[in-house]
Amino acid sequence: MSFAPPKMTPKGLFRRTPPAMFPPVLGLMGLGIAWRRGVGQFALPPDLAELFLGAVTLLALFTLVAYGAKIVRRPGVVFEDLRVLPGRAGLAAGTLTIYLIAASLAPYGGLAAIVFWLGVVVHLGLIAAVIYTLATGPAEQRRVNPTWQLTFSGWIVGAVAAVILGLDSVALVMFWVAMVSAVVIWMISLRQFAHERVPAPLRPLLAIHLAPAALLGTVASGFGAMGIAQAMAILSAGYLLALVVSVRWLLAGGFSPLWGAFTFPVAATAGCWLALGGVWALPGALMLTAATLVVVPIALKVLQLWAKGQLAMKTNAAIA
Repeated sequence: MSFAPPKMTPKGLFRRTPPAMFPPVLGLMGLGIAWRRGVGQFALPPDLAELFLGAVTLLALFTLVAYGAKIVRRPGVVFEDLRVLPGRAGLAAGTLTIYLIAASLAPYGGLAAIVFWLGVVVHLGLIAAVIYTLATGPAEQRRVNPTWQLTFSGWIVGAVAAVILGLDSVALVMFWVAMVSAVVIWMISLRQFAHERVPAPLRPLLAIHLAPAALLGTVASGFGAMGIAQAMAILSAGYLLALVVSVRWLLAGGFSPLWGAFTFPVAATAGCWLALGGVWALPGALMLTAATLVVVPIALKVLQLWAKGQLAMKTNAAIA
């Protein structure tokens, strides 16, 4: 993966807020939602999960405000960030974070519904902006890649929040839109993978394909569609096993901000298996433990790069 020569960040608060901070934040939010569901498996007080989820929700709000300040300075900066892969992945993850904030706030009042519908509006705006960017940019940008799952299949994250909020009809529509989108992207990606080599720096992005399967299973279980839920749980387990077996190949490029792509999928998988319960209860509890050990260190590492001012330069974030 190559970027243009790094530009120095000018003075001014949040002028170069990097979208690459959003994937690990989304992972932390997903982990918090999973711990809310699975805390009982460890005989822990529910307040511990709520404390963790509250902390990462505040972090998510801060990151959204930081990027929002960048947009206020110069709205066109969004399209510049969408021209590079870390920017597209990051902005999609940031949009999906809004849905998980709504899910986090669901037990505490009506504000959650407002946040949810805000997420829908932002998501629609993102899809329009991505389509415009792909249509007007160079042909190589229009190649299907795993980040498309976050943008076009990301409705399944909204469906998770909608189920929690009791918006079953909305969740059902989001579920089927996400299902069709995910299957199409999986099929195209599988054909590409069979004929082309994936550069080492981009391999962590392949983990993103795990998230739709896990989340489709979670939502299907909420509807009582256990056949679909079980099929998606098995699919997620198979793909996760493939990732684990290929871990040396996946990580051959060394640490980069794109490792944030690992965080949300593993958290979503833990949440799926815990939602199904039964024979999936023990694997879900083990997966939740493993996800915690994966998500937290990666998130801290990426956020440290942001705090040091290095993340924007490493990911070629646009300047407002």
